[in-house]
Amino acid sequence: MASKVTRPASPLTFDLPVSLIEKITSTQSKLGLSSTSEVVRLALAKFNFDRYESSREEHRQISVRLPADMKTLLSRQSRKKKVSVGELLRASLDELAATRPAKTKSAKGKKRASPAAKPAPKKVVKKAVKKVVKKAVKKARGKR
Repeated sequence: MASKVTRPASPLTFDLPVSLIEKITSTQSKLGLSSTSEVVRLALAKFNFDRYESSREEHRQISVRLPADMKTLLSRQSRKKKVSVGELLRASLDELAATRPAKTKSAKGKKRASPAAKPAPKKVVKKAVKKVVKKAVKKARGKR
């Protein structure tokens, strides 16, 4: 009968939030384990992979056009804050969404808006967005 050949342990590197690293350290001292690796091996050995369901939201990739100066600003800020450009983009979109009132669908039985209350033409909206973007870029430049 062939004997099983055990492979030697190999390093595995991954990012963890500081709060989780603190939990690892705390668990290590509580259980009297000699290394972080032992804590991770114990956690994986006890973990029920069959019951695990990801709570992570589905991601999709988008492509947008940004002016060169805005790209530069975004890159500099990501390096300064030590986060990814995507993280800054997500944070800015979340903040924008939080400051704008959310549009809701009209419920049954409620009167609809009159035809006179039509939304602004797209050109006007685009110009307003361009103005806001230009002001934000100028403001960011002034903070350097």
